[in-house]
Parts: sequence; C-alpha cells; structure tokens
Amino acid sequence: VQLQASGGGLAQAGGSLSVSCAASGLTFSIYIMGWFRQAPGKEREFIATIDRSGGSTDYADSVKGRFTISRDNAENTVCLQMNSLKPEDTASYYCAAAGPTTRRGATRTHDYQYNYWGQGTQVTVSS
Repeated sequence: VQLQASGGGLAQAGGSLSVSCAASGLTFSIYIMGWFRQAPGKEREFIATIDRSGGSTDYADSVKGRFTISRDNAENTVCLQMNSLKPEDTASYYCAAAGPTTRRGATRTHDYQYNYWGQGTQVTVSS
C-alpha cells in the first residue's frame, strides 16, 4: 500500500492551499480516509476524515469551516482544500487510510484507527 501526498507549500495568512493524496495497492473505495498534521514539537493532530463514499465528513474544530476534505474513488485520491489559512496551520500534513470497512457513513478521528500512512507534505503559512 502506498499513499503519496503532494501539494502544500507556502501561503500567506488568509490564503489558500490544497494537498492531495494518491492511493495505490488497496481497494480505495472501501477505506475511510483522513488527514492529520504535525507541527514541530507538537503531537500529531487530527484534521479531517471522510467516509468511503464521500458522503460523510468530520473535522477538527480548529479547521471547521475553513478546510474541506473530498475524495474521488475513480481516481483513488483524497484532497484537502485549505482556505483562510492561519500561521498556526503550519505543519507537515499526512494522509491516512483506515479499513477496509463495510460501514457506509463511518469516519475515524483517531490516529490509532488508521492502518496506512503517507509521507508528510509541508504547509507553511506566513503572517
């Protein structure tokens, strides 16, 4: 299984960025997907999750209303659109897969619930 994250980069506060994750080696459509982030000196933090069909999502309070998670099961990709960025959003962002699952609508918000992890992609927000 491979989860290949891309995107991110540098943005100014108030700006937008997106990160994507391409999955291979698994039946993508039966996995719950999630995004986490980790800033230097801090613990890994849950950001967003999406159920296997894309119909249910959940977000951390810190990003609710600013970030949007989406998935394309035909392309085996999951994306995180980040708007109204803040300097505190600066971190390495990781995609993860949990499953397989037969439960429609199920999401996961804890890192221990995820089986597979991609490498991080850096997001830096300047003030």
